[in-house]
Amino acid sequence: MLVLKFGGTSVANAQNIKKVADIVQQKKDNQKIIVVVSACSGVTDQLVQLTHLVSEKNKEYKTKFSNLKEQHETVIQELDLIQDEKLQKTIHKHFKHLETLLEGCYLLGDVQPKIHDAIIGYGELLSSTIISSFFAQKFDSQNPFVDSRSLIVTDENFGNANVFYPETYQHIDDYFKKTEKSLFVLPGFIASSRNGSTTTLGRGGSDYTAAILANGVSADSLEIWTDVSGMYAANPKIVKQAQPIASISYQEAMELSHFGAKVLYPPTIQPALKKQIPIWIKNTFAPNEHGTLISNENTTPQQSVKGISNIDKIALLTLEGGGMVGVSGIAKKLFETLSLHNINVIFITQASSEHSICIGILENQAEKAKKYIDEVFHKEITHGQLNACQLEKDLSIIALVGDQMKNHQGLSGKMFSTLGRNNVNVRAIAQGASERNISAVINSKDVIKALNALHEVFFETVTKQLNLFVVGTGNVGSKFIEQISNQQEFLKQNLNISVRILGLSNSRKMHFDKEGIDLKNWKETLENGKKASLAEFTSKIKEINVRNSIFVDNTADADVSTWYNTCLKNSIAVVTCNKIACSSPLENYRELKDLVRQYKVPFLYETNVGAGLPIIDTLKNCIASGDRIHKIQAVLSGSLNFIFNNFNTSDTFIDIVKQAQIEGYTEPDPKIDLSGVDVMRKLLILIRESGYAYEMSDIANESFLPKECLDTTSVPDFLTSLETHKAHFNELLKEAQTKEFRLKYVAQFDNGKASVGLQFIAKDHPFYHLDGKDNIVLFYTDRYKEQPLLIKGAGAGADVTASGIFADVIRVGNF
Repeated sequence: MLVLKFGGTSVANAQNIKKVADIVQQKKDNQKIIVVVSACSGVTDQLVQLTHLVSEKNKEYKTKFSNLKEQHETVIQELDLIQDEKLQKTIHKHFKHLETLLEGCYLLGDVQPKIHDAIIGYGELLSSTIISSFFAQKFDSQNPFVDSRSLIVTDENFGNANVFYPETYQHIDDYFKKTEKSLFVLPGFIASSRNGSTTTLGRGGSDYTAAILANGVSADSLEIWTDVSGMYAANPKIVKQAQPIASISYQEAMELSHFGAKVLYPPTIQPALKKQIPIWIKNTFAPNEHGTLISNENTTPQQSVKGISNIDKIALLTLEGGGMVGVSGIAKKLFETLSLHNINVIFITQASSEHSICIGILENQAEKAKKYIDEVFHKEITHGQLNACQLEKDLSIIALVGDQMKNHQGLSGKMFSTLGRNNVNVRAIAQGASERNISAVINSKDVIKALNALHEVFFETVTKQLNLFVVGTGNVGSKFIEQISNQQEFLKQNLNISVRILGLSNSRKMHFDKEGIDLKNWKETLENGKKASLAEFTSKIKEINVRNSIFVDNTADADVSTWYNTCLKNSIAVVTCNKIACSSPLENYRELKDLVRQYKVPFLYETNVGAGLPIIDTLKNCIASGDRIHKIQAVLSGSLNFIFNNFNTSDTFIDIVKQAQIEGYTEPDPKIDLSGVDVMRKLLILIRESGYAYEMSDIANESFLPKECLDTTSVPDFLTSLETHKAHFNELLKEAQTKEFRLKYVAQFDNGKASVGLQFIAKDHPFYHLDGKDNIVLFYTDRYKEQPLLIKGAGAGADVTASGIFADVIRVGNF
């Protein structure tokens, strides 16, 4: 015999019911079939709403009741059952009885638990009545309806009745032995007490009904048909990459269902487990897909973690105090109190010092639980032996589940390091001795990020997803976005990294898309975005709260750099070409470094010096390996090198500066380059990365610009002043040519002293042949004394700077 249960979405309408009939048709040859059905999708919620309306004496219940009747009449009509007089009579009787119950409750302004169960049980009665009539017509057989209330006997704990198993199994055995029918349709969810009152088995109880029947008839298998293709490794509505679990043990399935896997009602497992009846979770709308098999024969031993689940709307109650230590009976008193008031405990943890006990319960029971606990421990609290019970809300439980977890070391470390890396604060931890479940309580706002991060670590061995929030879409920013767009497929196929841009901002507009911005049309999308705000932009990153978040700064803006601290404190990685933060006052620089260590979050700024050249990374590796920097000589401005390499008697100095601007080599304000400020910042960063406590004011700036140029306050004024003083620049060029020297803007650090300035470079110097926009850095260290460590290459330009930022993003992916 085979038991099939179909959920609410599977019987939501006539079209779906026909799909159910097709599945039954394929199954019913040469075997008996028991079909258990839920109420049509949404009907139970409508019935619950009706109970609320009548208890509030709200006449709107009549309209809602009419809508409910119309919904079922539509199903009957679309199934061509209008002419079935017996069905019409039965449906009319059900609605008449339901209407009478509602009218009575409306007059009283109250719905007693017994009446509540009678009302909400009508959803399954109506659907099963209609479906049984449709099956009788389709299969040309007698009506297969069987009322579950005649078989399943419970106590009168209305809302979540407890089944009397021996009596129930005897009724089931007696009925199915006597009947000659081969197809049966039963309503799920409902049962009856010994005195004949309708009871319900808890929301989701139709699964439980099917499992009880499967046990009672010793079914060959139990199939739960729903709208998903099995139990998933994580909630697919939250984790888009989640896949169905092919096979799972009864124990693993129980753990996952208790921890929020809504595809299966938790009590369903036990009746099937007792007789080792395999349970299949199948998809009504994709019946040929494998689904999930729950048994003890088809588990996957090599997979340590089978699933990640969560329970939302959790509250933590903590009882603590010195008076607990060494005192027996505290825990008994606590849990006895909760039990007496029918408060279910989901999560328990106790410190080994016996100083505190922490429990997790559903949030809607939290206030009364605290009240009862404080009352029962009033004496101990008054005498200072215990603190008043602490209550925390807005929490969720996440859990790793798997039979094989006990055979794999380091899973807890992997779990909690992943959460920590993504700034998910863990409020409490519990792990049973079976090691089948590791649970943690976290803030509800972090659930989406936590589930995705854990799923990525434990299940997505193929691809790591990086989520970018990009500020700055000018020359560098545009090139960076272009490179990301062009390389997305390559990164997936070759580096197992998926890169998405979720947020974009320039100085005017910003735009967000949680699913990733279409980079083919990003300019139009951004132009249609909302007004830009750095505070709102960073706030939105925290609100979206996704794993592997990276704040990418493609600007030279001081205001943007002030938000790095906020990002790092929220475990949001920072990648930047903006030199201002790392060349800011030493106190701020050290704070950024401290945040990196404290939160273990990447802060990468390779492009601060030398654009795409690996200067900072090379320097860090030297220091990390124990080397010590004594002297630095460098040409660190690609823009200045370009300007002086191209400055000649044919072109004026201002013409070359404008050309450098057009080609994207200078900062937006070229005075930052020509005044030496940009080089000072770069040199300061190298000095600090070398381990020296240095401020910008410690660097001597030997500027080649006339004072009038330095005193300008706008870019147009600065360019005009360069034109005015062209004779000054021509004189510099003439002197260099006369001596057969070349002009280079050099940064130096030696014996604790630093300077930047224009120098005349002789032919035998390494800097003489530095062409185009190239940079060069010479590091003199303990290991590189006579022959310095030399790094040379293109040090300016949007393309190379963007590629350097891109490289830092990829490094975050490998962090």
